[in-house]
Amino acid sequence: MHRLFISDLHLSEETPEIESALKRLLENERDLDSLVILGDFFEAWVGDDDDSDFVNRIRAQLAACSGRGCELMIARGNRDFMLGDQFAEDTGATLLGDETVMDVGGQPALLLHGDTLCTDDVDYQQFRRLVHDAAWQADMMAKPLDERRELARQLRAMSIDAASNKAEDIMDVNQEAVRERFAANGVQRMIHGHTHRPNRHIVDQAERIVLGDWTADRGWCLRECDDQLTLESFAIS
Repeated sequence: MHRLFISDLHLSEETPEIESALKRLLENERDLDSLVILGDFFEAWVGDDDDSDFVNRIRAQLAACSGRGCELMIARGNRDFMLGDQFAEDTGATLLGDETVMDVGGQPALLLHGDTLCTDDVDYQQFRRLVHDAAWQADMMAKPLDERRELARQLRAMSIDAASNKAEDIMDVNQEAVRERFAANGVQRMIHGHTHRPNRHIVDQAERIVLGDWTADRGWCLRECDDQLTLESFAIS
């Protein structure tokens, strides 16, 4: 098994260097059996009907990857929580749920984006419940595409402003929430992104692996080769 885990690329039309880095990764890693994207692949997602040139390029890159026989799995993040079945069909991907347990490195591992672990951020958790409500999403999708794009820009600006006024520890995981998810899923390994704090942590004999975010300078991935796991950083520019 040769598999990569990535997250938090925050792709947008304003990040061409990250888009190029993704393209190089997909072209260079042609022997991959599987690619797992653990959320916030896009900076924002306004619906599977987005027909922008940027989104179409990303669709094509992912479709080419899955077309080579690479299993493609995508979890939704807090930026792209409205990714849907049409996008999965277009790219040959499987959409993962909020939590997925699969064998990684020879043992069961819990895969998730990571935002649900940040329970100290009460305001965000309230917002998350709102935007994951089916009625809210249906109302959003009923709006014209351009209006959704403008609303996404407004929500992003509000998020940046809110984050600037929060203590750093509030936006990290809550350790009790981590222990609860380990116990609830009966696993000794967890892999997530979201916090932009790449590291490998030991939690009561279990391991929590945090993926890094991609910037204009560096990208991150977790590489699985048979039973070996390596958290890697690489230059983008």
